[in-house]
Amino acid sequence: MEAIQNLQLYELIIFIALGLAVLLFGYRIKKIAFFVAWFLLGLNLMRFLMPYINDAVPQIANDAIYQTLLPIGGGIILGAMGFSIEKLCVAGIIFVLVMMITIQYFGTEWLTLGIGAVVGVIAGGLGVQMMKPAIIIATAAVGSYALTLAILHLIPQIDPSVFYWPILIVLAVLGALFQFKNAKNVS
Repeated sequence: MEAIQNLQLYELIIFIALGLAVLLFGYRIKKIAFFVAWFLLGLNLMRFLMPYINDAVPQIANDAIYQTLLPIGGGIILGAMGFSIEKLCVAGIIFVLVMMITIQYFGTEWLTLGIGAVVGVIAGGLGVQMMKPAIIIATAAVGSYALTLAILHLIPQIDPSVFYWPILIVLAVLGALFQFKNAKNVS
């Protein structure tokens, strides 16, 4: 949730539009979807790392342009990687999703992270073996994640501890079903 708390309205609208596009058309626009998914991951990773960067380099902490451009730059770098390396991208998206779930719901102890990493690597390897279904499911999950965050941000009356998983799962299933139905003849 913290990832979108500080977004401006136009950024939130772009976030929602990209989330919808990836959720519903991830396989059809897989190169763009990979870029978007990895861009969002890079953006959020850099936003997470910004306090550490600010502590290490005080000049960055005092300059608003760096505060804006560094997360965007991180997103573009990871987005470019996702655009160009399809199999690594699928494995990476699956791995990152498993790790995000591990951290968010099971904690950050070393043993927990190790188990999450092993599960993420296995799931990523399976995803590469089944590319089309994996791309559809992974892009539906990424789009669902983005939209779930947006919904919980836009409607603060919804209790995330109760409705996070139901919203995430329902959106992911609907997105995957939509993609499977509409990507039958797309290779």
